[in-house]
Amino acid sequence: MAAPDIWQDRERAQHVIAEVGNLKSRLRVFDAAMEAAEEAQVLLELAEEELESGVTGPDGGAAFAELTAAMEKLKKQVEDLEFQSLLGGEYDRNSAILAIHPGAGGTESMDWAEMLLRMYTRWAERRGFQVQLLDLLPGEEAGVKSATLQINGEYAYGYLRSERGVHRLVRISPFDAAGRRHTSFASVDVWPVVENDTDVEIKPEELRIDTYRASGAGGQYVNKTESAVRITHLPTGIVVQCQTERSQHANRETAMRMLKARLLQKRLEEQQEKLEQIRGEHGEIAWGYQIRSYVFCPYTLVKDHRTNVETSNVEAVMDGEIDPFIEAFLRQEAAAAGSGNAKARAAGSGSGK
Repeated sequence: MAAPDIWQDRERAQHVIAEVGNLKSRLRVFDAAMEAAEEAQVLLELAEEELESGVTGPDGGAAFAELTAAMEKLKKQVEDLEFQSLLGGEYDRNSAILAIHPGAGGTESMDWAEMLLRMYTRWAERRGFQVQLLDLLPGEEAGVKSATLQINGEYAYGYLRSERGVHRLVRISPFDAAGRRHTSFASVDVWPVVENDTDVEIKPEELRIDTYRASGAGGQYVNKTESAVRITHLPTGIVVQCQTERSQHANRETAMRMLKARLLQKRLEEQQEKLEQIRGEHGEIAWGYQIRSYVFCPYTLVKDHRTNVETSNVEAVMDGEIDPFIEAFLRQEAAAAGSGNAKARAAGSGSGK
């Protein structure tokens, strides 16, 4: 950053600053863990002295108690460092856009979509992320027909990309007078917020932009003026819309941000497909793949079908405690990538003989 010519290329300078910030953040976590390790070492020596002097009781002395607490703290810091190493993707540090759409099933599925909306909002709030509602289309009786959030915070996309897929609910329906059990589906999609405009190039002639009156809550001005914006990307057919802002200009900016995120995600998916073809792997990662089931009746269970991680504490999960599922997926993904790279290296060395 001290190079005299770095500011001649503003985009490169901003990229370097972002990388420096990322490295400093990682170093702070590492330095804190090293300090905790040194503190634990000192406490260990004190505990050994207490033990040799015979002043400890059956549960150890004061130093032993402090050592136990310090080791728990150090364990958590090391786990955080290890988990952070799993988030090494190009866009993992970015904020995320998360969209929820109900499947077939009418009011049942729309209610399930709203439950997922609350779950992800609570998860984001627990992590200290900021949540911005980009688009919300309420259901006629209950729930939502669609909802789009922007979750702002470091590594939001890295965490949430594991949530892409179809989520299944089994419960006694509150909308069924006969009290029968229903199965509902809702899809979740996640895209990284593009920080650098050069990451995705969009030509004006490739866009069709429509304006319309917003629906639902928003006040008289929002509902009586054509402030809502819908943008269609003609080459891909991708459609985004935003109606939560008061002005058409603000909605257009937000919709363009959503479009860039979706186009970037499409590019990442195409790259991933090419890598899987090269590695010879054929996974089930595709739209419509059921990744997790939430069973409320006849028993309580939330199970991730990719990692087999499960819990019976359904209420905690619906209150945003989904980190065990996210962490297990990222660890499995890292292990699979390592195995695939090892196979590729072995194949390469074999062909060179």
